[in-house]
Amino acid sequence: MLRPHKGLDVWNEAMALTTRIYAVTEAFPKSEVFGLASQMRRAGVSVPSNIAEGAARSSTREFLQFLNVAGGSLSELDTQIEIAMRLGFVSAEQKEELDGMTDSIASKLAGLIRQQKAKIAVKGEK
Repeated sequence: MLRPHKGLDVWNEAMALTTRIYAVTEAFPKSEVFGLASQMRRAGVSVPSNIAEGAARSSTREFLQFLNVAGGSLSELDTQIEIAMRLGFVSAEQKEELDGMTDSIASKLAGLIRQQKAKIAVKGEK
């Protein structure tokens, strides 16, 4: 398959989250266009991008490395969502929706990471 990431549920959910982040940050104050809104968009884009890049790599270890980076970006985004809510840029309802999306992605990402680690253990890869 030329684009293996497209078959991954976690990639598809991360794409949906990124799209939602763009929609939510559109309503942020203009003073935040180059601040928090931009950071949230970059972190959001980083999650599916790293999953995709890792899936295209030739080794399981490389895939695992990119999955871990995606997890870090997801944690960064989670923190930024919290900041946005505390500043009043995101409503409680929006935060609840975004939290549900990030929780689902985090869970799927953790499962995929466990799966890849098990694969490495079975193969005896370095």
